Amino acid sequence: MKFDNAQFEASYGTAAQLKPSTLPEIAFSGRSNVGKSSLLNKLLGRKSLARVSSVPGKTVTVNMFKLASCRFVDLPGYGYAKVNDNEKRRWSELMEAYFDSGRDIRLVVQLIDMRHEPTAQDLQMIEYMNEKNIPFVVALTKCDKLNKTERSNQLMSICSVLTKYGNISVIPFSATKGDGVDELRRYIEKAVSEVEKQ
Repeated sequence: MKFDNAQFEASYGTAAQLKPSTLPEIAFSGRSNVGKSSLLNKLLGRKSLARVSSVPGKTVTVNMFKLASCRFVDLPGYGYAKVNDNEKRRWSELMEAYFDSGRDIRLVVQLIDMRHEPTAQDLQMIEYMNEKNIPFVVALTKCDKLNKTERSNQLMSICSVLTKYGNISVIPFSATKGDGVDELRRYIEKAVSEVEKQ
């Protein structure tokens, strides 16, 4: 599977704007400022296909990137306190419409900042995906910000928190150094190839 031929396709700001699903979709979910755009750019071998912002809460649309065999879907970040109630409501409606509209969602990459414990909203997303039987993996971003001991301790701590949600695949990831890129690509390739066999 080629990851370097992705093209930006469209942004959708409301549930009504979402077009029908026509390809297997790999969705990327996480709180604001978790490094979603950086992870996407690293996976796709591009520097600025997905826009990286220093301002949390900047991604307020569903952004879609088309590859030959699938579509990457950058979901709006959650958990930014300064977003007003109307924006929070729009975000909620947009997310519900995305997940509940019968789309061909093959995998969700749930991003969690490795430097911190999962937030309540991170865990709510994991619970939601479990309830909906949506396959997902957890990418622990910014792992390069930790030294070897801190990284090992945080990995054990986060995995311990996630244990009650089942057997979850957890991948330490660094958009700077490339840790976890190949492993995450393999999960994506497997999810897409399973579609192609059906």
